[in-house]
Amino acid sequence: MAPGAKEFRYAIGLDRAGRVTADGRAPLNLDPAWTPEHLVLAGLVRCTLQSLRFHSDLEGIDFVASAAASGLVTRRPDDGRYAFVELDVELDLELEPVPPGDELAALLAKAERDCFVSASLKPSPRYRWRINGRAL
Repeated sequence: MAPGAKEFRYAIGLDRAGRVTADGRAPLNLDPAWTPEHLVLAGLVRCTLQSLRFHSDLEGIDFVASAAASGLVTRRPDDGRYAFVELDVELDLELEPVPPGDELAALLAKAERDCFVSASLKPSPRYRWRINGRAL
């Protein structure tokens, strides 16, 4: 019998005072400016960087990063529901060492592919990468 897929479970709690906890720990007081939509964008960026960290560690590559994400919510033409219809992610990395040519492209593709938040969203995010000051 083939082994089942790995499972990763996550849970948050939101109390009556508006504090959020991650798996029952690390209380976070979110300012009301943080809408659920902002949290989706933050999750997308953090997940992409976590995925990149996993793959870059396998290759012996270190990095520091900054990132930004934006999204447009409006009615979808297919079902008339309000949803994200555009998602853009910009990542600015300092990589050491920088993999050559196709290896760099493969690393970034894995970071995008293996972010399960990105894989869960429709439409798929558009990514723009800047590596050591150079836009790709």
